[in-house]
Amino acid sequence: MYCREKLLPFDGMKEECGVFGIYSPEVRNIAYSVYYGLYALQHRGQESAGIAVTCNNKIEYYKDLGLVPEVFANGKLDLLPEGDIAIGHVRYSTTGENLAINSQPLVFTSKIGKIALAHNGNIINAHELRKQLIQEGVLFQTTIDTEVIAALINKYTKDDIVEGIKEASKYLKGSFALVLMTTNKLIAVRDSHAIRPMVLGKVDDDYVIASETCGLDAVDASYIKDLAAGEILVIDSKGTKSYYMEGAKAKSCIFEYVYFARPDSVIDGCSVYESRKLAGKLLAQKFPVEADVVAGVPDSAIVSARGYAQESGIPYNEVLTKNRYVGRTFIQPQQSMRENTVRIKMNVLKSNVKGKRLVLLDDSIVRGTTSKKIVKMLRDAGAKEIHLRISSPVVMHPCYFGIDTQTYSQLIGAKMSEKEICDYIGADSLKYLSIEDLVETAKSANRDFCIGCFNGEYPFNVEKRDVNKNRFE
Repeated sequence: MYCREKLLPFDGMKEECGVFGIYSPEVRNIAYSVYYGLYALQHRGQESAGIAVTCNNKIEYYKDLGLVPEVFANGKLDLLPEGDIAIGHVRYSTTGENLAINSQPLVFTSKIGKIALAHNGNIINAHELRKQLIQEGVLFQTTIDTEVIAALINKYTKDDIVEGIKEASKYLKGSFALVLMTTNKLIAVRDSHAIRPMVLGKVDDDYVIASETCGLDAVDASYIKDLAAGEILVIDSKGTKSYYMEGAKAKSCIFEYVYFARPDSVIDGCSVYESRKLAGKLLAQKFPVEADVVAGVPDSAIVSARGYAQESGIPYNEVLTKNRYVGRTFIQPQQSMRENTVRIKMNVLKSNVKGKRLVLLDDSIVRGTTSKKIVKMLRDAGAKEIHLRISSPVVMHPCYFGIDTQTYSQLIGAKMSEKEICDYIGADSLKYLSIEDLVETAKSANRDFCIGCFNGEYPFNVEKRDVNKNRFE
């Protein structure tokens, strides 16, 4: 019998999650708006999806494993009632197994009634908090850190949920961009370092919350603002009101610009597209090479490759084509097929490669296995030379804040020098963007960034823990 399991690890960083919420002054079929918003945020998580809607002082929801159109196929979306508040979530698991019960939004009964919660990020002290809450008599149904957040908010909420969120945030170590829904309020929360993105928009009289501006675009909402570090935004019949956590200081994740976000999104005032394009230009200035073709590994390196081509004057052309129908998981019945996942995901355009000297751009190298296979594919197709240019610095340290690289053992940059990585991959040359140049690409965001995966300096003290200590058995 075939089993459904995860792909072998790939070089690229894995996505975190995407959240979406909408508040409407009138009851209507609001779930469809959330569906479109989640569809636009699908790149942030492909393991599960869910939507929760308010209805007659209740919260109805549906969630399951799969892509957004898979989860809500066969009339599932129509089963959700009309309502005036709704939230949604797409997930890539960083804490907790990929099980249906771990799908979000998480709906629970609190001291003040029903609440739905969706979370993008990762709480690195969730295991310790969970143990403490269990000792206090809290029962858990899932293995995700989102339920720990929910339990803490409920613990510290008396009459005012905002005060409960403020108090709970003091104990949460990590990243969290949250959308919460009571039966009469939509609440958006961005952690005190604003590590993960969160934006507010409006379409007609509806307020919209999304992880990225592309989510706003999907429902034709106009951008209002990015939530500030430590902001708790409450939307209800009175309009919007913001509250703030103490000691907030932005240290946003710079990898949103490198890889995670869609290129058409704008995060904290900085265009993802322009950031990636500038990265390619800077690589061309700092590391020129004689070549015939510039190309990018699809999809996130395409814009950087175009920037490199524009700056260098070397023609841009596609050399790799991607199979867009392969998700993050698919049936791999034999070991030989599992080892051949790179060829299943992409193939070489041989006529654009044979006899050519290539400059190939990629967003990052994490484990090195995929880069090695891609270089071999290009060699087999007749590439004369392959010069690899990476639009981010060497990933030398784990990320604990919502990216699935939580141990040093996963990182080739923590074990090998640049030359050793180049030799292992089989490229003719390999050059990375510097930390300074990467920060320059996102300077229009006008803030400090978390660059811990490059230099080991995180927004707060982090133990170099094994990933399993941050997962629940």
